Amino acid sequence: MNFGRGPSVVLNVGGTRYSFSREVLKDFPLRRVSRLHGCLSEQDVLEVCDDYDRERNEYFFDRHSEAFGFIMLYVRHGHLRFVPHMCELSFYNEMIYWGLEGSHLDYCCQRRLDDRMSETCTYYAAEEPKSGPEGKGRRPPGAEGGKWLERMRRTFEEPTSSVAAQVLATVSILFVIVSMVVLCASTLPEWRAPENRSVEEQSRYTAESVREPSGIIEAICIGWFTAECIVRFIVSKNKCEFVRRPLNIIDLLAITPYYISVLMTVFTGENSQLQRAGVTLRVLRMMRIFWVIKLARHFIGLQTLGLTLKRCYREMVMLLVFICVAMAIFSALSQLLENGLDLGTKNKDYASIPAACWWVIISMTTVGYGDMCPITVPGRILGGICVVSGIVLLALPITFIYHSFVQCYHELKFRSARYSRSLSAEFLN
Repeated sequence: MNFGRGPSVVLNVGGTRYSFSREVLKDFPLRRVSRLHGCLSEQDVLEVCDDYDRERNEYFFDRHSEAFGFIMLYVRHGHLRFVPHMCELSFYNEMIYWGLEGSHLDYCCQRRLDDRMSETCTYYAAEEPKSGPEGKGRRPPGAEGGKWLERMRRTFEEPTSSVAAQVLATVSILFVIVSMVVLCASTLPEWRAPENRSVEEQSRYTAESVREPSGIIEAICIGWFTAECIVRFIVSKNKCEFVRRPLNIIDLLAITPYYISVLMTVFTGENSQLQRAGVTLRVLRMMRIFWVIKLARHFIGLQTLGLTLKRCYREMVMLLVFICVAMAIFSALSQLLENGLDLGTKNKDYASIPAACWWVIISMTTVGYGDMCPITVPGRILGGICVVSGIVLLALPITFIYHSFVQCYHELKFRSARYSRSLSAEFLN
């Protein structure tokens, strides 16, 4: 810790004091408390807590002391439950203040929180730096430039933050729709006729396709997406974090194939390898389907799906492990019963275990295409067990994933409503 003196620090939460060493604060599980370790001045400290006593090295937080006591039980023992006789939403507000999420609650308390939030339509989100009149007196140098960058960031990242952001989001959606229409139309037989030409004609067609209407539309869409991605990268706070975000990676995957295809067309020319390069170009062009995922920036439903998958990746991995184990067992048994035993009837569809894996997958997911089916009595009995096991295994993690989905939707809905309120204030001003 770079501020204060003494080997230990004291946290005063609503009148209850807790003493910690400086090294403990560095990796403290509560995000707000761990931020004290990096404070360099008293002004930085006051941005984290409500008051500070330099003589006793004591940090005061005007929060619910009993709720913080239960949160400290989670820090020590790893179990977080609601305070008896305390509103679930109030306790959830305390959790968010200290840097916890609903997923840290025990399962029974998560259900209570989801039900309460659904009933009252009250949503909470992490605190953000205040930009009201009370924060004007402590604005650091260069704050005007930072404020302009923050407005630019919100314009490109939050479609409901301002009128300009809504216009920009609408234009981006239109470009995505147009690019998808052109991509779908390019697979029609009338559009694919030039692919059957000779190598020389194909090279001339590839070079001239950029000048056709579809090529012009594609170039305009790519230009818009490229400019949008560059501007968002310039105004981002953390460039490394910007590159690591999944949606930004998808943007790069959707944009780069176009430039690769153009470079391949320029460098191959009428080379004999153009025919093989043409297959690569078609694969690269088909990667434009990733543009559909760009709509996740503008629709809460797709954002909720992505956030749920991010938070429930352990449950998803567990589900895949269940399926893989069951697939290995049932595919080996089905191959043995249908083809491995010399019972006079051999089912050629089950000639190997990898071939039987396909039947296991469509049976466990209750799809049942009918292209493969057991013909022996033991094989049919095994098929029934496989179907029932698939239903049970797929249903086990669904409840937790559903509650996580509800919580993610509440959080994103609240954030959207908060930016909508700022948009209304902009209209009033």
